[in-house]
Amino acid sequence: MSRKKISTTIYITPSQSERLKLLHSRTKVPVAVYIREGIDLVLKHYEHLLPGQLSLEDPKLAAEAKGGEGAKKG
Repeated sequence: MSRKKISTTIYITPSQSERLKLLHSRTKVPVAVYIREGIDLVLKHYEHLLPGQLSLEDPKLAAEAKGGEGAKKG
């Protein structure tokens, strides 16, 4: 992973720490890599809650985008 990284502090349980260290000792993959992978999994799982570009395939959204029927009035 060659992208720039930002330093942050996280707090994990002693059990999580022990298991991550054991995983590292068996795989030689840094603990930070596993933590980043876990964050990526959470972000993907909750992707629908994050802002993003609206799809115009939804008829209601397409109508709103065109200013037609279904557009918000205000």
